[in-house]
Formats: sequence, C-alpha cells, structure tokens
Amino acid sequence: MNDFALQVQQHLQALGDSDKAKWMASYMKGKFAFLGIQTPVRRQASLPLIRAFTGNPIEAAEALWALPEREYQYVAVDLLRRQSKQLSGAHLPALEALVQHKSWWDSVDGLAVTIGGIVLRQPELAHRMDSLIGSPNLWLRRVALLHQLEWKESTDEARLLDYCRQCAEEKEFFIRKAIGWALRQYARTNPAAVRSFLDMHREKLSGLSFREASKHL
Repeated sequence: MNDFALQVQQHLQALGDSDKAKWMASYMKGKFAFLGIQTPVRRQASLPLIRAFTGNPIEAAEALWALPEREYQYVAVDLLRRQSKQLSGAHLPALEALVQHKSWWDSVDGLAVTIGGIVLRQPELAHRMDSLIGSPNLWLRRVALLHQLEWKESTDEARLLDYCRQCAEEKEFFIRKAIGWALRQYARTNPAAVRSFLDMHREKLSGLSFREASKHL
C-alpha cells in the first residue's frame, strides 16, 4: 500500500466509532461503509500528515480511494485540495477517474474545486470542461458546472451561463442543484448577470435551480 495511505489508515482506524459509523452510513443512504469519524476529528488526525506530505498526491489519493471506508476518500479530497498547485492538466484524467469511482456529491464537489484550480491556472484546459458538460456521466457534468465555484471575478461568465443553459431542463436532482449552487455563488460577484439569466430562462429552469440561484438576490 502507498505509504501515505498506510499512515492515514493507522491514524484513523483507532478513532472509529461503530455507532457513528451506522448513523453516517444511513445518512449517505447506505452507499458507503464508514469508520464513524466525524469531520472535525478526522481533519485533526489527518491534517499533520497532509501538511507533511511530499509524495505523489495522485498515487496517494488513488490508494485511499481503494480503501472501503468513506473517510479515506475524504482525506484524499483534502490532500488533493492542499496539493492542488502541484497538479496540472496532465492529472485531469486521473482526477476524472476518481470523480467516476465511488461517486457521490461528498467526494465529487471537492474534486470539482481542485479541477477548477487547475483550469484557472491553465485556461487552455477550458475546452476539457466543454467536453465534460456533455458527458453521459452526471458527475462529470456536475464537475463542469461547479469547477468555477471559487473563481469570483475570474469566472468565465459566458461559459458558466452557457453550461447552466445546456443543463437547465435536466431532471437529475444533482444537476439541478449544481446549477442553482453555481449561479448563487456567482451572484455574489455579479448579481445583475445572474438575475438577467434567471429572467431569461425562468421557464426552462427547474424550481430547485431557480430557488437556489435566487436565494440571496
């Protein structure tokens, strides 16, 4: 096993709580097994290891992804986020593979922000997001919708609004939610643009997307 993943496993196993594990698994609709470690405790245990990390973050993340309990994927997401400046376009295929494996919002959304950081630093990669928005995999579409979530004034407004328009009539809950979230976040930077988009596409957008997007307008 990867050395970092082994260290994480050794640190977290001792913190497991079977009662909390059952509750956490139930909350996530039984999709994943859990050790039963809540976020503050997990981060307190893993942060020193993440800060001291010097290896290949993709290899470490893949090793953590292979472990059965969900907390290990959370540590992988945190590691990739902290190591994001060491990542480049060459790592997008591996990150997209993680998106598509053990997929759920709790892992995908953190990966989307890391992927977005790469694209922000390498704008020529935006065409890859143009491919993802048309992917048959809903989680890759969600990544495309959310990858600019932390860009603020650097947001490619035309691309963001076009992605939301392309997905506006989708029935999938996680896409509808992502549209609303992406627009709500961008409304903090340019409320007029979001208000105009909502007015123009009100009939196509789901109620969920509209409510989420307009929450702070």
